[in-house]
Amino acid sequence: MANHKSAIKRIRQTEKRSERNRMIRTRARTFVKKARATLTTGKPDLKAAELAIREAVQELDKAATKGVIHKRNAARRKSRLMLQLNALKKG
Repeated sequence: MANHKSAIKRIRQTEKRSERNRMIRTRARTFVKKARATLTTGKPDLKAAELAIREAVQELDKAATKGVIHKRNAARRKSRLMLQLNALKKG
């Protein structure tokens, strides 16, 4: 356990930040999973898939803006979702 007041405060700050980051990261992952689920159903609905991907992109952007995930990580995930959507539109 920490002995200095500053170290104790740092522990409190770290716990608070970790909890916030975990919530944001989990929320982004959930929206990405929902978007993938709409893309991989037997007969996918394009409008529902586009809406789900739009929501997932917004959540990924929020996570990247707040520094929870790296901006290139968010860009890579968004790119993969869009590739799946475009392949679905073509096929």
